[in-house]
Amino acid sequence: MINTKESIINYFKSGIKNKKNFKIGIEHEKFLFNNQNNKRINYSKIKEMFSALMEFGWNPILEKGNIIGLNKGRKNITLEPGNQIELSGEKLNHIHEACAESQDYLFELRQVTKKLDISIVSAGFDPISKLNEIPNNPKQRYKLMTKDMPLGGELSLDMMYRTCGTQLNIDYSSEEDFIKKFKIINSIVPISISLFANSSIVERKKSNFLSYRSRVWQNTSRGGLPKLFFEKINFEKYAEFIINFPILFIQDKEKYLSGQKYKFKDFMDGKIDEVGNRLPNEKDLSTHLSTIFTENRLKKYIELRSMDTCGWDCLCAGPAFYVGILYGNLDEVYELISKWEIDKIINAYLESPLKGFNTQLMGKDLHYWSSILLEISRKGLEKRDILNKNRKNETLFLNHLQKIIDNKTTNADHMISKFSKNEDLNELYDK
Repeated sequence: MINTKESIINYFKSGIKNKKNFKIGIEHEKFLFNNQNNKRINYSKIKEMFSALMEFGWNPILEKGNIIGLNKGRKNITLEPGNQIELSGEKLNHIHEACAESQDYLFELRQVTKKLDISIVSAGFDPISKLNEIPNNPKQRYKLMTKDMPLGGELSLDMMYRTCGTQLNIDYSSEEDFIKKFKIINSIVPISISLFANSSIVERKKSNFLSYRSRVWQNTSRGGLPKLFFEKINFEKYAEFIINFPILFIQDKEKYLSGQKYKFKDFMDGKIDEVGNRLPNEKDLSTHLSTIFTENRLKKYIELRSMDTCGWDCLCAGPAFYVGILYGNLDEVYELISKWEIDKIINAYLESPLKGFNTQLMGKDLHYWSSILLEISRKGLEKRDILNKNRKNETLFLNHLQKIIDNKTTNADHMISKFSKNEDLNELYDK
């Protein structure tokens, strides 16, 4: 049972790994459009698509008889609220393996989408659809979320139905290692937003934002970048944070119940009548942790969540960038960010979706800091020196980011440029 702060602290401690056993997990979402009408695909089409993917060895995940995802080994394809699909990859040893996994997935997806006349859009925000045009699906939790989420953040439904991101999951070797990594990843969120910006078109028009997705997440219930995250936040402080955090929903057998009236502390104290005053178990804790939508969060590993989805050519760039910093060169980057002032980081965080590289932080723009961090990451990947079969190390995955830095042109800028020439929707689809 999870009924004391210590039981939550022990849950986080159970995630501690030896450095030689550190893994990398990548999750990435994609929008799917029907080629016949440029509209997001409905649940009926999702079922066709999942059925076709089963020919590649994927197995169905069912909820009340409805297919809501697929799994193969330790990989999952999950269904998001507006029928975006997300690959949650296996925990792998290095970026070469993680990128190969994504390429295998892309091959399968391309066979199926071509057969079903579906196009993929790799962007942080749906560039075409209005919110009321997006179909839903029968996944139970989304009904509750659609009702409750807008009460705490005005763009919460946009987050659910119109955003896609890339997420990286990384390990920690001790509580001290977690403290350093968590401080770093929260401090560089503004840089992450500007460097991986890829959501500039909204409802077929220039939005004036480079990462409209990030703007949405800043105005989403249960989201944002709490000031607490810049303190020396250890397992105990994070446990206190989540104990006092409101519950989104509780899964009780096959039912989902709104947790809107309660904090997790009420659950731990046996005060929730709707579930017979039972105490939470590890699965309940895991659900609670995964419904806190901050830019980064802790489970039995750390989740980094501030990157817009990008095209297949740059999918591995974000994970490589972070792995070079966090697994390859932690101390150098920790020393760098330790000099930054919290208020200035938060101000840069709020401005970066609009201003991108032109955002100021500690007297320099974010292009400057991106360039510095890219070099630190490169050194870290060189230090790791993990080679593929062609004897190349993981730095090869930074080439896309190097071009962005050299040209001062992000994926968002490319999207504006391509689309603005003739406002052709086909320019927004993956080629």
